[in-house]
Amino acid sequence: MPVDVMHRFQLGDTGIHGVFVQMESSWAAMRAHVDYPEPVAGLLGTTVAAAALFTGLVKFEGKLSIQLRGTGDLRLLFAEATHAGTVRGIARWEGGPPRSLADAGDDAQLAITIENAQRQTRQQGLVAVDGEHLAAALEQYFERSEQLPTRIVLAAGGGRCAGLLLQRAPAEGGHAASGDADAWNRAGHLLSTLRDEELLGLSVETVLTRLFHEEGVRLQAGRALEFACSCSAERVAGVLRSLGEEESRAAAGPEGVVEVTCEFCGHAYRFDAVDVAAMFAGDGVMSGSGTRQ
Repeated sequence: MPVDVMHRFQLGDTGIHGVFVQMESSWAAMRAHVDYPEPVAGLLGTTVAAAALFTGLVKFEGKLSIQLRGTGDLRLLFAEATHAGTVRGIARWEGGPPRSLADAGDDAQLAITIENAQRQTRQQGLVAVDGEHLAAALEQYFERSEQLPTRIVLAAGGGRCAGLLLQRAPAEGGHAASGDADAWNRAGHLLSTLRDEELLGLSVETVLTRLFHEEGVRLQAGRALEFACSCSAERVAGVLRSLGEEESRAAAGPEGVVEVTCEFCGHAYRFDAVDVAAMFAGDGVMSGSGTRQ
């Protein structure tokens, strides 16, 4: 069974649904061109797993991102997942490798953004980061912004990242979504027994059977996940245009070439003097740009 996969599931008739995510090759591809220290890789891996989990909660065509910005040693965590199953992510830090969200500083903020390409809409929710763990911050986001009780477990290590999410359906007409009033508490207790090594190393069937076999798990077909980057010569040229011609030319190296490397995939785009001139003359983008280094 493929390791890079996202599954949706339901727990019988309890009104509880969930999402399971596990990544290996896509996670390795994200780290292939950046030597992340192990603590930073762990923080980024859990963020990527969370973004992929959230795509299992909403029906949309577009992309969903989780972004944390801080002023401490941890400056940025960014993870993006699309409805098509592609994922990417980056992390930035300064000083010693940060080990938790607390290293982002007291003013750190977490943003969850959904960009719906079909409807041309953009929705964003913000939550303050007042703890060490991403899962707890995201649970608070759902509780405060969506009024949806949610439990999240995230893990990264051993070349994999993974996540499991449970969410209780909203009550209808003042009545609980299930006749089993204790179902949510019971599911949360069972989820708390899940160990990181189980989430990372066992199949979705094994994990869900071990946790919820008495609840009647209904597992949906999985969606494959893979690393992919949306960078292009045209997008990079757009960034250079926004800087202006003078600043773009000033960024050229000794050979008169502007080189921009994508932080997500390591692809290097090269623009010579002719390219830059054409860019600002409105003659289109550059023949020969975007060679990989």
